[in-house]
Amino acid sequence: MKISALPFNRQFDPKNGTPVDIAQNVVRITASNSSPYTFTGTNTYILGKNKVAIIDPGPNEGQHLLHLLNAINDREVVAIILTHTHKDHCALARRLQQKTGAPLWFGGKHRLSRPKHFLEINKLQLASDWNLTPDRLLEDGQTIKIDNIELEVIATPGHCANHLCFGIVGTPYIFTGDHVMGWNSTMVATPDGSMADYLKSLDRLIAAPYTHYFPGHGGAIKDLGEKNNGRSFAHALKTHRLMRNAQIIEAIESGADSVSQIVKQIYPDAGAKIRLAAGMIIEAHIEYLADKGRVRLQRGFGGKTRLSIPENAS
Repeated sequence: MKISALPFNRQFDPKNGTPVDIAQNVVRITASNSSPYTFTGTNTYILGKNKVAIIDPGPNEGQHLLHLLNAINDREVVAIILTHTHKDHCALARRLQQKTGAPLWFGGKHRLSRPKHFLEINKLQLASDWNLTPDRLLEDGQTIKIDNIELEVIATPGHCANHLCFGIVGTPYIFTGDHVMGWNSTMVATPDGSMADYLKSLDRLIAAPYTHYFPGHGGAIKDLGEKNNGRSFAHALKTHRLMRNAQIIEAIESGADSVSQIVKQIYPDAGAKIRLAAGMIIEAHIEYLADKGRVRLQRGFGGKTRLSIPENAS
């Protein structure tokens, strides 16, 4: 089974370090931490006019801190808000807090989406800040006021357990962190993340009134009509994930009984870095399918798995 490519947009000039006005009283500054996983760098957003809030301060880079402070321009920072606690989004939080005195608002300390299995390794262990604690715990359904902007908090676990999105009430705009990005599909790696949670969270965004997505990496997914906006793109992402489930089942039915064999079938021409990332995502899909009873997952020593299709799988 072949899956149609998603309509990714990688034609994006981040203007790293430069404040870019992207909506009324919303400025984007992209850090210079480009990589295969962060694309052109992490997007930091400054919200407000007289008083401001920062969404995702980004990596712990002195130059990025200077760019943010210059853009803030001595205005009061009422909050430093995090979509989640992977370091490329939050590592600068403490230094920015020291400079501004602003409290940290986010969805709780970093935590796993499920307990680790015996001898299981969390491949995103070092990518996460396990010690950062919020001054204010943000919860699903809350609204928070920033100057003349009202934000709706939407819990979107999946990429990681404490992931949040923030919609600007009364507008089409929403900050989607790493949950939905226009340049690539989201990394979902167990036990840090959960494919079941990710799919449910996609449904939440699709049902929400926001259509113009500001992601954590890459350019905006804009409202260009009913069939070309953030919601329709989120729907396409979900369809892609469900088709990937079917592709994995087909691979197992054809004899693949391990993650590495499935990766070779689905990504035959991929390089080592792509295979590593693909393997983590495939593992998340397999766990989702096993929980649904569609795949039998036998865990062995050192995290090795053996896969098969149950006789009564539907």
